[in-house]
Amino acid sequence: MLLLGTVALCCALIAGTLALLEPVFGPPPERQVADRGPIDTAAPGTVRVIGAPFVPNVNPRER
Repeated sequence: MLLLGTVALCCALIAGTLALLEPVFGPPPERQVADRGPIDTAAPGTVRVIGAPFVPNVNPRER
């Protein structure tokens, strides 16, 4: 409990200090995300099945 309180207090002090110094340094720059589209590696309409195909168990008594 003491460790949790100590860590919370330290984090609060760091966050408070940064909040007070934000007007001095200005807001952080906006992070740009790369402008990429999806990567199409398979031909449309094809599905690759690995392992046994899934068959739903509609009757739990028959396995």
